[in-house]
Amino acid sequence: MQTLRNAPDALEGRRLRGGVFEIEPDQVETSGRLDDRLQIEIAGLKASISRSGQRVPILVRPLEGDRYSLIYGRRRLEACRNLGIKVRAIVTEMDGDQALRDQLLENQERQDLSFIERALVAAALLNGDHLGETERTNKGVAEVLGLTEAGVSQLLSVVRAVGEDLVLAIGAAPGIGRPRWEELKKALGDGSVDRERLVALATKAKSSHGGGPDEKSDAAFLEVLRTAARAERPVRPPNSRREPNVVIPGVGAATVTTGLRGRQLKLELKAENDDFVSWLKGHAPQLIAELHERWKREED
Repeated sequence: MQTLRNAPDALEGRRLRGGVFEIEPDQVETSGRLDDRLQIEIAGLKASISRSGQRVPILVRPLEGDRYSLIYGRRRLEACRNLGIKVRAIVTEMDGDQALRDQLLENQERQDLSFIERALVAAALLNGDHLGETERTNKGVAEVLGLTEAGVSQLLSVVRAVGEDLVLAIGAAPGIGRPRWEELKKALGDGSVDRERLVALATKAKSSHGGGPDEKSDAAFLEVLRTAARAERPVRPPNSRREPNVVIPGVGAATVTTGLRGRQLKLELKAENDDFVSWLKGHAPQLIAELHERWKREED
């Protein structure tokens, strides 16, 4: 208790309610936190608490309606929940941004955050209510995370391009660094890839992989990247042939592409007059039919 009270962040203004409280685990909310990379490995801790009691309290902050938000102590909370006993907790009146700093500190002390975990934290800081309205900028986020503004921009751009639903389906992917996430971001750039399919692929890859949580997450990322990269590269028909631009005096320039064994034609026209383009669009079926009849007469 004294150790927690004398911690640097406590001395900087943390306001603790007197004593250690015993509260029901179901009163403590953990939503919005990063999923534990250790997948809440609590067997040993559960046995210890069952044998000797919970010696170190968790830290929470109060919410409305006799509920609390967990700041740190997730494994102790889950061990007590599994044992069906109340959890010993210190209640603090700290602000949301300090709470998030403590969560980050706890995660970083246990295991380095992966690139995409840091990206999710940056997005949560920018879009959530952890920071004041004036602090919700790349600069404000950079100060909390100890990064440069450019570094925060990189993190945010990946989350926005990939999408949080797909990121969460993949998981922490600790073996995947920034370059590969940037590669996935590029593959998803044009928006033509089926995101729901990628989420399903990530989920399936994790469930079918035989390794641990980190290996499962890495495998899910690699499967998503392979699929997205294949979808990014359209396959041109083997017989496709693109002719050079042909200048048509008074009209513009045209490019003709043929493919599918000579049965497909694509005409790209860059006209000098917008009105002609509109007229041509409206009369294209009639003109094609007339050209077809002309071709038949010449064939005869």
